[in-house]
Amino acid sequence: MKPMQRQASAILVGLFSLSLVLSACGNSNTDKSAAGSNANTGSDTPAATTDNGGKTDNQSADSDAAKLKPYKLKLIYEGPPQPDEAKVEEALNKILTAKINATIDLAPIDWGAWDDKMNLIIASREPVDILFTAQWNGYSKNVAKGAYIDLGDLLKKYGQGITDSLDPAFLEGSKIDGKNYGIPTNKELATAAGVVYRKDIADELGLDMSTVKSPEDLDAIYKIVKEKKPDMIPLYTQGGIFANFLTEFDFLGDGTIPGAISKESSDTKVQMIEDFDIYKRYLKLAHDYFQKGYINKDAATTQLSSGDAYKGGNVFSTIEPLKPGKDAEIANAAGLGGKLAEIYLTGKTVSTGETAGAMLAISSTSKDPDRAMMFINLLHTDKEIVNLLNFGIEGTHYTREGEIMTPTAQTPQYSPGVAWELGNQFLNYVWNTEDPNKWEQFKEFNKDAKASPALGFVFNSDNVKAEIGALANVTKQYQKALETGSVDPDKVLPEYVAALKAAGVEKVIAEKQKQFDAFLASKK
Repeated sequence: MKPMQRQASAILVGLFSLSLVLSACGNSNTDKSAAGSNANTGSDTPAATTDNGGKTDNQSADSDAAKLKPYKLKLIYEGPPQPDEAKVEEALNKILTAKINATIDLAPIDWGAWDDKMNLIIASREPVDILFTAQWNGYSKNVAKGAYIDLGDLLKKYGQGITDSLDPAFLEGSKIDGKNYGIPTNKELATAAGVVYRKDIADELGLDMSTVKSPEDLDAIYKIVKEKKPDMIPLYTQGGIFANFLTEFDFLGDGTIPGAISKESSDTKVQMIEDFDIYKRYLKLAHDYFQKGYINKDAATTQLSSGDAYKGGNVFSTIEPLKPGKDAEIANAAGLGGKLAEIYLTGKTVSTGETAGAMLAISSTSKDPDRAMMFINLLHTDKEIVNLLNFGIEGTHYTREGEIMTPTAQTPQYSPGVAWELGNQFLNYVWNTEDPNKWEQFKEFNKDAKASPALGFVFNSDNVKAEIGALANVTKQYQKALETGSVDPDKVLPEYVAALKAAGVEKVIAEKQKQFDAFLASKK
């Protein structure tokens, strides 16, 4: 294990060594897809061994790659499509053809359209190979639908570079019923949240941002921004603000399924988040800020991500999940290098959700899961490939001196800003506006994080699939409007809760509690 990973393991590995007790078996359709896919493709694929670089033989020699049939991989991830996407694909294809005789179709889906398009792709059984997923993004639900294949055998055959470089806590913590359906990004293990803001504007207006210790403290800041910069949006959001990021809930493996505990509490009672006082407090605060004109009026309906909104130059701040250098990452993607800063408004916590916070899954509709796993392995081992995918073509989209990148005039043509979704972040170069010790800071960030009581637990939703489908429709109708402050929570929240109960939320929470209690009992 690499030195930078040992510290993170001190938080998690001991806990994950305990048996994970999850009731119910895996979805039968998923199991059949996994077995069938592996069996159908194995005959065309040479057996893989590993070299010192963590790459398989068929990934490192043209002669071995030539034994494979040509194959075009389709990678779908959440992020803004880029003007120079085709140029980057062409550059990637030259490398991938030599290594695994494959080409790539990059198919990013913008943030606002993601949920609807992804649901359609899965429901229609569209042939794709690799899909981004996460615990907050329907991971458990889609596993129950049979959307992803069990990666156990593929990980052993073609994932040596992944297992060599990735902290074991990631793979252990993201399992469902003891099986891996996604390969986590190699990134930070702890999580926190707070505000990212335009430091240059704050300095221009003489704002003392050190006074911001809570979301309520932003009121005085936003009042001045609105008065002195009437064309600037004090707080931009696309779908949710304080209640979305600052409540520190653990949804027990899938953030889209109702029922949570607080990561900061020792209380293990699973509840609707709508019953938590902190959630109600933040709904009211968001509505107050919305009425004062601090929040963009289209917050509940816009499909423009916060990162893209910064590019317009009229956004003062956003609420974001934070980590070391998050402000610089957003700034560089938005062409605002050196102009953003961040303020933490929560403590650092660790839950199963962080181990499954960004993953790549192989679709059960893939026609060559072996090749898909080879590609994911390359994203964890091949520095040239992962930097090309994340930042574009060296000499065109950036120049480089050692590990440090400098933007060029062409940087905006390929600047997806989603490196946290794809592969091994510790292989990434850093921008000249970022701290050159960024990856060492990640190691420090993981220290002293508070562990959720549910660390290691993932809810199995098989027994309540019908209710979860009905609840998703209710959530879609109410949640964004409430969490962006667009409607009065005193009037709309009771209506929302009643609709959730009518759709079966209490049955889902009871099933979560039952499984969670069994998990806790197994640890005694």
